[in-house]
Amino acid sequence: MTKHIISTSEAPSAIGTYSQARRVGNTIWVSGQIGLDPATMAMVAGGVEAETRRVFANLKAIVTAAGASLDDVVKVNLYLTDLADFALVNRIMAEYFLEPHPARAAVGVAALPRGAVIEAECIVAL
Repeated sequence: MTKHIISTSEAPSAIGTYSQARRVGNTIWVSGQIGLDPATMAMVAGGVEAETRRVFANLKAIVTAAGASLDDVVKVNLYLTDLADFALVNRIMAEYFLEPHPARAAVGVAALPRGAVIEAECIVAL
């Protein structure tokens, strides 16, 4: 099965040894995104709301570059440094993902790269 790398300048470039996304057959695996502004590669200011919006914008840019849409996302994994932020993240996620919503996991973690408060990754099925 052919494996394709997905890359776009509309999302942050990889800050480690990974690709923004990989497509294998009809499945796209999107790497975890934090609140990095793709133009500056700096974390966005404004706290959890701003970071969350940037995370979902980054995911959307990568999914779009792969020729799909957020409607094609079947699974989202969220990583939060403070689970008290979950309700806000959930409200913002609902702005990006329409019903029927993708499957999801939300995990509390001690720390994330670059001091981020949220990271999200997703799986797309075409």
